[in-house]
Amino acid sequence: MLDIALLVRVHVDALIVAQNDRGVCDAIRRNSPVGKPEAMSARHLPKMAGINPTVPVSTHTPEPLTTVPPAPAAFLQDRLAGWVSDLTTLHELTERLAGTHTLDTALPELLSAGAALVGARRGLLALEPDDGRGPHTTIGLGLGHADLGVIETVPRAATPHGRVLDGPPGATAPLSTPDLLAEADLDPRHREVAEQLGYAASYALPLACRSGARLGAAVWFYDEPAEPLERQQHLVGLYGRYAAEHLARLLELEHARSDLAVIAEELLPSRLPRVPGVRLAARHRPAPGGGGDWYDALPLPDGALGLSVGAAGGSGPGATAAMGRLRSGLRAYAVMEGEDPVAVLSDLELLLRLTEPARTATALFAYCEPALRRVVLAGAGHAPPLVVGDRRTAFVETTVSAPLGMLACWEAPSVEFTPESGETVLLYTDGLLRRTGDSTDRAFARLHAAAAGVPRAARRDPEAIADHVLRTLLPGNTSADPTDDVVLLAVRFD
Repeated sequence: MLDIALLVRVHVDALIVAQNDRGVCDAIRRNSPVGKPEAMSARHLPKMAGINPTVPVSTHTPEPLTTVPPAPAAFLQDRLAGWVSDLTTLHELTERLAGTHTLDTALPELLSAGAALVGARRGLLALEPDDGRGPHTTIGLGLGHADLGVIETVPRAATPHGRVLDGPPGATAPLSTPDLLAEADLDPRHREVAEQLGYAASYALPLACRSGARLGAAVWFYDEPAEPLERQQHLVGLYGRYAAEHLARLLELEHARSDLAVIAEELLPSRLPRVPGVRLAARHRPAPGGGGDWYDALPLPDGALGLSVGAAGGSGPGATAAMGRLRSGLRAYAVMEGEDPVAVLSDLELLLRLTEPARTATALFAYCEPALRRVVLAGAGHAPPLVVGDRRTAFVETTVSAPLGMLACWEAPSVEFTPESGETVLLYTDGLLRRTGDSTDRAFARLHAAAAGVPRAARRDPEAIADHVLRTLLPGNTSADPTDDVVLLAVRFD
């Protein structure tokens, strides 16, 4: 980005010099004999015997000064003005691309910016990193899913992007087809598809890093036989090289996020236990950058069940690692003293202060006796559970407590309640509330309304209840705060 800005500045300085040069040229032209009146008359030679000293005046009439061809400086000025305009446009487009932080936003931006540079209306971008890690995807500009499907029926070797992607390694030259339908050796299926979709020319650009790694190819289609100008090809080539490096960084970030998500899922229960008297369902939506939310369900002696949800402060790999340590520690404390949730969280708070004194966490632990439908729970800075049934939808009244790691010694009283037969208790993390983008009070109200709106027939299934609540609160998996995980644990008492 800095190089482009510097080039713009250099060309602006050159433009100023050109203007000064034009002033010098004008001054020279004013002082030149060509512009003086006496130059219009012939000079008289000395008189000599027998010789007419008068030199005939040329019959050619000089053009007025107003029609004198423009000086070279004016031409240079126009060229520099064009360069400055092109570089400014390139600077703006690369700035917009640099503002994208995911592949889903970067790929459409790249395709539309390239179309503007080469003067096309439609295009196609195929992302196929040659390292084999993926992801592989194809998007279109001015082409619907059906159109992309039609293009995919053309043999890959006959398509512009297929020839680029399957070309020799290290090849970075663009592939221009100015008049597609005029090619004698054009694949019949390609000709048919081109006539069906209405394009007659294409310009394909490889997307490759400086290291030589090929990421994919972009193709732009013209409605009529056409080819980008040399200036346009140069600009889109510069843009494509920058875009390839940006995509490479996003791919590395995508791979890191994917690996982190796998690690986070491995730290959570691979399956929920089967305990007589209850049915369990869990939902986890990790944040793009990784988070520290967890849930757990642990069978305990005498048919009891330990339930926990919590969130380690922060985001990224550090929060994920802290989540794993806290969840493992809580499981150990639950086995030793699960009947006393306060003691479990007190031990967990001590573990947090000893291992990560700069981090905080919220947690909720519940000791359940399904046979008696008895639940004893304690929370540390955590949102209260929500009970959903045919006759009530209400939050459990819990004591207000600070998160773990904020006080020198954490302790808060526990709460006991008894769900009725057929009721479901929802345990969740704060991410479920924050991702709504609403204030805390409004987020709680929306959660209550979503749980109360569960269809009566679906209230017998904790899976259906969890799906309905998430679908209502977070339609389309949108997120106002993507740095937060979402955890929802539904426990139905038979």
